[in-house]
Amino acid sequence: MTGHIDPTKEVFAAFRANDRPGSIQMLNLVRLHAQAKYPDGRKASGWEAYESYGRESGPVFTRLGGRIVWQGKFELMLIGPSDERWDHCFIAEYPTVAAFAEMIRDPVYREAVKHRQAAVEDSRLIRTAPLPAGKTFGQIPK
Repeated sequence: MTGHIDPTKEVFAAFRANDRPGSIQMLNLVRLHAQAKYPDGRKASGWEAYESYGRESGPVFTRLGGRIVWQGKFELMLIGPSDERWDHCFIAEYPTVAAFAEMIRDPVYREAVKHRQAAVEDSRLIRTAPLPAGKTFGQIPK
């Protein structure tokens, strides 16, 4: 089974088409290979390759106004597939849809993302619109 690593052209077109004003938050769930899968055969762990991705892409991310607003350590799947696990869980915020799109077109980022592609076994990237926090369940602003 092949994991989800990169968006399809169709989904990315839908992402770009929904260019509403304001920031976006991207929930990232990442599962890493034990050993990175570089096409050139170089050796690194999944963690090492993902750290290289972060180190090399970080300056582009911050220059475009990106920031990490939350991260947590996966412990247990309470509701969901019991065999599913995530090595890295975080929410990245971008000031606009255009800032995210500019990041992935940036030549420095495009080179850095090769480390992510080698490191990641499977992932989820879920776009959300920031909302005010409620005090209890069900307080969903409309």
